[in-house]
Amino acid sequence: MRLQQILRDASRFRAVFDFGERNIAHWFPGHMAKGLRRMKANLRKVDCILEIHDARIPFSGRNPAFQESLNIRPHLLILNKLDLADPSSKQRVLKQLEQSGLENVLFTDCLRQMDVNVKKIVPMVTQLIESSPRYHREEDTHYCLMVIGVPNVGKSSLINALRRTNLKKGRASRVGGEPGITKAVLTKIQVCERPALFLVDTPGVFPPKIESLETGMKLALCGTILDHLVGEDIIADYLLYSLNRLEKFSYVDHYSLPEPSDDIQQVLKGIAVKLGKTQKVKAITGVGDITITMPNYSAAAYHFIRAFRQGELGRVTLD
Repeated sequence: MRLQQILRDASRFRAVFDFGERNIAHWFPGHMAKGLRRMKANLRKVDCILEIHDARIPFSGRNPAFQESLNIRPHLLILNKLDLADPSSKQRVLKQLEQSGLENVLFTDCLRQMDVNVKKIVPMVTQLIESSPRYHREEDTHYCLMVIGVPNVGKSSLINALRRTNLKKGRASRVGGEPGITKAVLTKIQVCERPALFLVDTPGVFPPKIESLETGMKLALCGTILDHLVGEDIIADYLLYSLNRLEKFSYVDHYSLPEPSDDIQQVLKGIAVKLGKTQKVKAITGVGDITITMPNYSAAAYHFIRAFRQGELGRVTLD
């Protein structure tokens, strides 16, 4: 691939993405507000809050409605799915978060069998709680944490990783590849014995209003919104726009394409051909109806999106 020539000819790619007249209000299910109310009701039982978010979108989708809660409890931000994020963005992200007042931040890959940063969570949480001016219990030595975040960023994976690391036990919370697996605030789940540490898992909760279509699309691309609510065609096109904008052209080699392209139809056609994804379509002609074989663009878009989400197109930070 003629990478240097491609980079010199940057004008071939879109500088902005055309969202059209899309209304994103219907992307976010109504149970979110109920979940937020129940979370706030449980705060009085909590010693510390673990906010978990996707490391590929460290700023997009962080719920401002959480800030009221975070201000009254010790807070640790965990940026999960580090294995999918661009490692060169880590220091920039940490600096920007520190400038916004967030100092307690960990990057994790909770699906890894042994992640060294998962081992740091219990000591960090213990120190945060015991150094808090509100901590004054002498007899009660168990701690309770609440795990919060938007859907499908790895809250349940974090709980299971903590149990695996500290208790040598298996899953206690269901993990899924689609948003919305956790539907209600759950009972306490023990994740450590010394100190006695319990977590309260919660449903993923979005902000009451997404600040922009760009933010909404990043959330959709990372799988925090059900694909059919947005449309896989528009998600695939935004993915192509993002990869080209970030000069991440590994999709070309991955799908054996001749060169990078800004035309989603051209790219999906190449993907369909590469994967052998076709569909039979009836066509009306002057001599009657005939059946023709065409590339299956929907199947290609599905594969393109999931290849990104699984890290097959390289490590990418969208923010």
